[in-house]
Amino acid sequence: MFQLMLRQALRCATPSTRLILNFYNSLWRPLLFLADMLGVRSRNPESSWLSRADVANLLKLAGWSVISMQPKMLCPFKIPLIERIFNAVLAPLLSHFCLTIFALARPAPVKQTGAAAPSVSVVVPARNEAGNIEAAVRRTPNMGAWTEIIFVEGGSTDNTWAEIQRVAAANPGLRIKTLQQTERGKGNAVREGFAVAEGDILMILDADLTVPPEELTKFYDAVASGHCEFANGCRLVYPMERQAMQFLNLIANKFFGIAFSWLLNQRLKDTLCGTKVLHRTDYLRIAANRDYFGNFDPFGDFDLLFGASRLNLKISDVPIRYRDRTYGSTNIQRWKHGMLLIKMVAFAARKLKFV
Repeated sequence: MFQLMLRQALRCATPSTRLILNFYNSLWRPLLFLADMLGVRSRNPESSWLSRADVANLLKLAGWSVISMQPKMLCPFKIPLIERIFNAVLAPLLSHFCLTIFALARPAPVKQTGAAAPSVSVVVPARNEAGNIEAAVRRTPNMGAWTEIIFVEGGSTDNTWAEIQRVAAANPGLRIKTLQQTERGKGNAVREGFAVAEGDILMILDADLTVPPEELTKFYDAVASGHCEFANGCRLVYPMERQAMQFLNLIANKFFGIAFSWLLNQRLKDTLCGTKVLHRTDYLRIAANRDYFGNFDPFGDFDLLFGASRLNLKISDVPIRYRDRTYGSTNIQRWKHGMLLIKMVAFAARKLKFV
């Protein structure tokens, strides 16, 4: 009956529908049985005790795709102060012992025949990247109905802006937009680029080209096919070139990957890869709800991930081959920016977990 109910619910669903299921953690079965025997719990109809794997499998069989499973509630009794401490503070830390589990699912993607291919906007934030501009244009593939490249120059001390203008003028047959950001930081550059983007799918490509532009087709396929709604670049699957990432940066990336998997209830291996892709309609929803987290992310990566999670978007890692930088030097300050990232994780935890 449960699987039949799930199939019937699917008939009423659209691609943006989210199904929420709430079921007991089987770890509590002996305690609830004892409560029934002692008469301290109201009688309930006999129900099946399903594990997380059981629920995930039934959803898959019925045509649903699981986004996340989040345990809730350590204290099922209304006890002043105690209830708040257990359920808001301790439950996120002791999730395996929670009483209930909330499963979030969406309709599994179905390949649509004859559907128009979505168009693409590739936003390239560029600060002191003059030597990479021409290669970014030459190597970015044409995807979907059409592809536009949007360069956002941000206070360079070299001739990056002049080079952007030169390359745009030399390629009149390509869709290239150029602008200089009005504020500072990559996050602001991305937001200003997205504001003028016209494509159905929005992409971020770092101008250092350590993520090869040729790999963008993987992100396009993942989002356009419906496999996910937010494609996140992952540099930690394939071997990377020797100078691509220093050891301490690698450790930090692994740490933030674990932290975000816990925060967002979706498995992410590499949250700091600059390449992120999503539908423009979903980005506009994230932007409209930005006040919930505040405009505190100078990089833009966490801002998008937090927003996507709050909208219950399906996030998937897309493995890429990370390359050495061939021109210029990184704009990242390891220790200063590392501490800022930790502060952002703590802030997001209060908004997403300890509520």
